[in-house]
Amino acid sequence: MSSSTAFEKARADDRAALVGYLPAGFPDVDGSIAALKVMVEAGCDVIEIGLPYSDPVMDGPTIQTAAQQALDAGVRTTDVLRVVEAVAATGTPTLVMTYWNPVERYGVERFAADLASAGGAGLITPDLTPDFAPEWIAAADERDLDKVFLVAPSSTDERIAMTTAACRGFVYATAVMGVTGARASTSELAGPLVARTKAAAAQSAPGLPVGVGLGVSNGAQAAEIAAYADGVIVGSAFVRTLLDHPGDIEAGCRALGALTEDLAGGVRS
Repeated sequence: MSSSTAFEKARADDRAALVGYLPAGFPDVDGSIAALKVMVEAGCDVIEIGLPYSDPVMDGPTIQTAAQQALDAGVRTTDVLRVVEAVAATGTPTLVMTYWNPVERYGVERFAADLASAGGAGLITPDLTPDFAPEWIAAADERDLDKVFLVAPSSTDERIAMTTAACRGFVYATAVMGVTGARASTSELAGPLVARTKAAAAQSAPGLPVGVGLGVSNGAQAAEIAAYADGVIVGSAFVRTLLDHPGDIEAGCRALGALTEDLAGGVRS
């Protein structure tokens, strides 16, 4: 199921969608499945599952710590696909967020086929741009998988137009220059970036939702972004919540549920 269906449903409810991220295999494979299911039940409309990678150049320290724990425990791409299958079975659009190297190593065609058969919606590819993605675009198009590329405040209007034209599902507006991470205040770069992206999408990809990733950590910040974006993307705050409950997945899941409810309230306010 494409993530666009979740955005359409949110739009019909006159609100933004809540997109939640956790790395697969953190704190372990079964723990990540349990945690992600709690996030779905508590109000996430779309799920992003991180594929743990040894050189996460765009991730801040919180996500790096969690991904490293998963790698140290021996999590492999096949485990990531098992997590996708379990979460997608809830009926919630489930995407994999991954650097490109692990997909290339696994085999692009094979990855696309295995992701589709696991019920995955598609991929978010932070370090792959559409002009360098012909193999992925062909494999995704063959299976109707979402292709979510990123735009940033530094992107030119031409670049944004090229990117939105290549996206399916939504486009990811990363409104923080630098690595990911929860922040105390939202960025003044986000609103103008969303406006530019929506203007480009109106020409190249009418109706394409714009999701914003900005270090959101609470419902009030989510409400701020939901005022102008189609989706609010939250990652580090979820990861931090689980890191704060080491060795106690039940307590971690309770805290995750409470955080998700707060954020879900924010996108609805």
